[in-house]
Amino acid sequence: MRKFRTRLLFALITLIFAVLIGLGLLLGQLYKSYYLKSFDERLIKESEMIASYVEEEGGIQSLNNESIKRFSSILDARVTITNVAGVIIYDNNQIMEIVNDKHQETIKELIKRDSTNHQLVGEKGHDLHYYWRPIEYLDHSEGFVVLSTRMTEINKAYKQIWWILTISLGFAFFVILLLGIKIADRYTKPIESATKAAYELAKGNYRARTYEDQMDETGMLSASINVLARNLQEMKKMQEMQQDRLSALIENMGSGLILIDRKGYIHIINRSFKEFFQVSASEYINKLYYDVIDNKEIIRLVEELFMTEQKIKKQLNIPVGDGRKHFEIYGVPIIGTNDVWRGILLVFHDITDLKKLEQMRKDFVANVSHELKTPITSIKGFSETLLDGAMEDKQALEAFLHIILQESDRLQILIHDLLELSKIEQIGFHLNIQEHDLTTTMQEVVAILSNKAAEKNIELTLEMTSDTNVIEGDADRLKQIFLNLVSNAITYTPNEGKVLLLMNESQSTITVEVIDTGIGIEKEEISRIFERFYRVDKARSRNSGGTGLGLAIVKHLVEAHKGKVIVASEQGKGTKFVVELNKKFNRKR
Repeated sequence: MRKFRTRLLFALITLIFAVLIGLGLLLGQLYKSYYLKSFDERLIKESEMIASYVEEEGGIQSLNNESIKRFSSILDARVTITNVAGVIIYDNNQIMEIVNDKHQETIKELIKRDSTNHQLVGEKGHDLHYYWRPIEYLDHSEGFVVLSTRMTEINKAYKQIWWILTISLGFAFFVILLLGIKIADRYTKPIESATKAAYELAKGNYRARTYEDQMDETGMLSASINVLARNLQEMKKMQEMQQDRLSALIENMGSGLILIDRKGYIHIINRSFKEFFQVSASEYINKLYYDVIDNKEIIRLVEELFMTEQKIKKQLNIPVGDGRKHFEIYGVPIIGTNDVWRGILLVFHDITDLKKLEQMRKDFVANVSHELKTPITSIKGFSETLLDGAMEDKQALEAFLHIILQESDRLQILIHDLLELSKIEQIGFHLNIQEHDLTTTMQEVVAILSNKAAEKNIELTLEMTSDTNVIEGDADRLKQIFLNLVSNAITYTPNEGKVLLLMNESQSTITVEVIDTGIGIEKEEISRIFERFYRVDKARSRNSGGTGLGLAIVKHLVEAHKGKVIVASEQGKGTKFVVELNKKFNRKR
């Protein structure tokens, strides 16, 4: 913008300078013409006056040198009287620089001219102006009166005029230049400001503004640019808000997302996709999908979507890391305005947990069916046997009825555990929280299961670091927890084994350890022992009357008390269950 101002000022200065130079030349010539004309008129009058004097005094013969000198002194000019041939008769020689011979020759040359009666002659660096007029006496010409004077005064006046014009025009040029600069600044500054604002807007800086200090066209331009800037800023804010919302939605959605353009290049992958497949954005962005996606099933799905341009929904079991995950993949084509093909969008829903839940449901149904089928089959079989005639045999009748009673008890326990587990898992499950001594609960558990331990000659021991262990909890549910754990420990511990109950109290928690010397649990099975109907030793558990639901109930009840249960086991050496409970029940959690 500086160049524009410079060009404007240069053009203005050039114009002003040219106008002032032209005006100066014109005025100089006018003044020069005026002075020369005035000088000529003076010489004409003076020559006419001398000629009239000579004629009145009786012609050239009556003149004398004193008269010529007096006229020369009065007129400040050289007066020369010549005859008709141009020969000097009288001459006061007022101008000493001019030699008489030269003066004589000049006069002879001048009077020969008929077209003019004045002439400017240069003599030794001096400009001399000659004017001559014939002298008439008695109706005939006696000679000429010639006036010659230097142009020094006229030249001095002419120089003074030029100095005055130069100073005046220079001052005028300076004043006009200052005014021009101010006017240029007045009109170029708003344009500069508007240009800078427009340049910033073009670069994307929509906060740029220009000044609005005038109400003329430049002010209207500045106001229009500011309105445009405000509108662009609002549009940018709205676009950024929408972009932030869209980015937040894409990045924080639970499903994986990948956007592929019509040429097959990947443009967007979100956080969930990177977490699902353990990849980074740099590995995928601006890369061809078939170069970075390893799974052939996904590649075939993308190719099918490109070819059919129709929505696709598929479930795939994809290897991820060391395992596999189930995904439900939605693929949709992206169609722009005028039905222009833009690319495709794939959304990966992780349904691995749903598949696990579905499998657990199937396993649960199968296990429940199996657990119910066994006692019902036994009851039905022995009942049919009795009806077929075995009732007559009293010994067989008693044995069969005893078996039917056992299977009925087993069926009743299974149904009770199922109902109990269902009740515990309900959202509105309520504990009867009261403050009581956990020592009493553990002593009751030992008392109840001491006979079962004695049947296998198992040493059942309770050890405590404190005589009282007060805790806030549901006493009945806590007893149910430890009855299940100790009963399982006795069941899976061989004869002559040991089961130790160890209670430790800290400042905020009470820890109960159930340690046995039983068969132990394989490392791979530890993570599954809290599943419904899962048994470490299925034959031993079923023969002991277990339902496979005890540890599932234990886990849910411990979590309901805001505690945690930890398992440590070594196969062939025994198992340790650690239950950690808070002394104060946190109702806010």
